[in-house]
Amino acid sequence: MFAGATFVSKVRCAYPKSAEHSRTAFDLRPRRLHRGAGENKTLFPYARRFYVARVIDRYSRPEMSKVWSDERKFQIWLDIEVLACEAMAELGQIPKKDAAEIRKRARFSIPEILEIEKRTNHDVIAFLENVASSVGPAARWIHQGLTSSDILDTTLAVQLNESCSILLADLKSLRTVIGNQARRFKMTPMIGRSHGVHAEPITFGLKLALMYDEFGRAVERLTQTRERIRVGKISGAVGTHAHVDPQIERTVCERLGLKPAVLSTQIVQRDRHAEFMTTLAVIASSIDRWATEFRHLQRTEVLEVEEFFGEGQKGSSAMPHKRNPITGERLSGLARVVRGNAVVALENVALWHERDISHSSAERIILPDSCILLDYMLTKLREVVEKLQVYPERMQQNLDLTKGLYFSQSILLALTRAGAERKAAYEAVQRAAMKTWKGEGTFAENAKREPEIAANLSAAEIDRLCSLDVHFKHVDATFKALGLE
Repeated sequence: MFAGATFVSKVRCAYPKSAEHSRTAFDLRPRRLHRGAGENKTLFPYARRFYVARVIDRYSRPEMSKVWSDERKFQIWLDIEVLACEAMAELGQIPKKDAAEIRKRARFSIPEILEIEKRTNHDVIAFLENVASSVGPAARWIHQGLTSSDILDTTLAVQLNESCSILLADLKSLRTVIGNQARRFKMTPMIGRSHGVHAEPITFGLKLALMYDEFGRAVERLTQTRERIRVGKISGAVGTHAHVDPQIERTVCERLGLKPAVLSTQIVQRDRHAEFMTTLAVIASSIDRWATEFRHLQRTEVLEVEEFFGEGQKGSSAMPHKRNPITGERLSGLARVVRGNAVVALENVALWHERDISHSSAERIILPDSCILLDYMLTKLREVVEKLQVYPERMQQNLDLTKGLYFSQSILLALTRAGAERKAAYEAVQRAAMKTWKGEGTFAENAKREPEIAANLSAAEIDRLCSLDVHFKHVDATFKALGLE
């Protein structure tokens, strides 16, 4: 735990003590407000201007939502201001007794901040006025030499760092479930498909091992990106530390579990946030990829796997027989939102000179929304994999549909190894395959009847080549390489 942890527990949000605004009554959950015909907006209570609710509750989980709550945001703002005062006192720049008084008395009230902001039209100034009213004369040292973005961007770094902790835990939990299922179905044969058409045999375990490996890369990317986003700044209006000692920046960042920016302008540079958002978009796309995979495998004519369908669950208001892959479809849809948000983050990189605030309004939406959504998506995908209904018998039926056509490459390669010219060998194998496509026996039977093939390979050799063993001989080694023994 970083050094500021004990401080956090001592400096709290102050709620109004009236019955109307008691701690119990103060509710940050979205409410539906009706404002006349055709107008229906969801706002946080006490919000009157910009505090529009983020991702709807349907796609939100409590731990991540708390990270992005207004209460958490203002608490971090207060932590930064008090830690900065303590650092100034350590350097002898302000009286230690005043720093102690600030730590002891500093409070904030969200409703009061929102009321002040109606006048100031500036959220940080509204916050500072509210905190100052709880501190008294020592409040003159609060925000000394700082600028708003020192607070905003450092807070954002704390929230993104906390979000990474949750998302990495989600990813690791997902991989555990995938790994367990991969081992379970390690040698369960199924047809592999390219262009949606039967190709060659694989195992369902190999398919899941591929998924396991892909989300391993997601862990690597997010871990690496976290180090570049875990950066704060307390460097003043244009990043020169003109009115705030660099030691204060180092102290505050260290106590918040952050690294100080080596160089900043008025803000932390937005290539960092763009990288974070594109990393989230890649992870969302991986979720989409596997949701799409399972959706295809659930099609009635395929039906090799199926999302869990619970007792009492309904699939359609019109068709009682329906069992739809609704979770996979939901995940594919939400992935589009996260990818779209990444484009906005890329647009935010190009700001004027030492900063403008064109990025600010967009980030208030895309950063919390994307973190909250991805947390939900990873959890839902884990549930899909954990409860996935797998039908090995159906996989075998689908394998048998093409009567061994998927052994064509084994015969082709055996012919070229036996000395046949590749073009002639390809055409001979294709002739045998086309007969099978038309329903004239199995591929092995047609291969034995093809003169060019029979001249080079015995019937016993053809039977040996038309075996799943050829395709699965490296499965154990692949699982070992992935750490899935």
